[in-house]
Amino acid sequence: MTTRAVHPTRAARQPQPVQPAPGKGAGRRILQVVALAATVPYLSLKTAWLAGSRIGIPDGSVLLDPEPFLVAANAVTVAMDACVIALVLLLTRPWGKRVPAWLLTVPVFVATGLLTPIITGFPGQLLIRLLGFGETAATKAVREPFLEPWVFNIVYTGFAVQGLALAGLFVPYARERWGRRWQGVPGQGLPPSTGVVAAASAAAGLAVAAAHAYWALGGTAGLGAERAAAYSAETAVVTVVHGMCALAAGAGALLLARGGRASARWPLALTWTGAGATLTWGAWMTVASLGPQLDGGEGPAAAALLTYAGQMITGSLAAAVLTRFLISRREG
Repeated sequence: MTTRAVHPTRAARQPQPVQPAPGKGAGRRILQVVALAATVPYLSLKTAWLAGSRIGIPDGSVLLDPEPFLVAANAVTVAMDACVIALVLLLTRPWGKRVPAWLLTVPVFVATGLLTPIITGFPGQLLIRLLGFGETAATKAVREPFLEPWVFNIVYTGFAVQGLALAGLFVPYARERWGRRWQGVPGQGLPPSTGVVAAASAAAGLAVAAAHAYWALGGTAGLGAERAAAYSAETAVVTVVHGMCALAAGAGALLLARGGRASARWPLALTWTGAGATLTWGAWMTVASLGPQLDGGEGPAAAALLTYAGQMITGSLAAAVLTRFLISRREG
């Protein structure tokens, strides 16, 4: 009996096995529902404020008479939180794997950066209050009325849940789609020019962290009178978190540039989260400082603006090292 040879072109036309859809699995479905539900409080409040409601806004707050800048800011932040819904669908639906890489990774990078300080800082603030080291009566008296306390608790809890759920969805998605690029060991170091960029990121991150550590410990040099008077253990927690993110960005960039035989996961995680947090929050605070001061108070001091610039520099350089590392893995 003879067998018929299969023509090469015909074999090539045979249907290829389909990769499993990233949305399968009970765990991912639960995370999908949790992430979507976590967007409801913020979107509901912002939509209500845009419609003229004053829910959660105390008497005397500047939000009762919103300026065009504030209305525009509310609309932008509504769109940003709505993007979380789009990200969840991209990470869980079968068509999500057909989306160009940059169209997914850039929004996830920004979301990681904006949510990481909230995920780490907000629980720290709650712990400070629980231990009785929260804002004093004097600090509260200095601060202008803005929002009811329950608004911050609900909104920031929702942000933290969003961040954790997105991380739980993105990691398995990235493992299935780009696992070869970020798993394993870094291997040979990156070119010397990339090492210089990593060293610059680490130096800038160290300077930013030093400034944040000084202010977290109660230093007032370089701060305006209002910001210095508003210092508390709760604000110190946030300051420490931003300093740690700057250190993480620089350290991760150095580890990626150096290479080695240890697992690449931790340097990649440090660089991804640290660069995202320093870059996005530095840019966010810079844009906010350039706008009108809603409470009519003084704007940020020059030292604060320099710190924001340092955060953007640190994050941008670390992101460049991260990009170069992933490109080298693709070429390999």
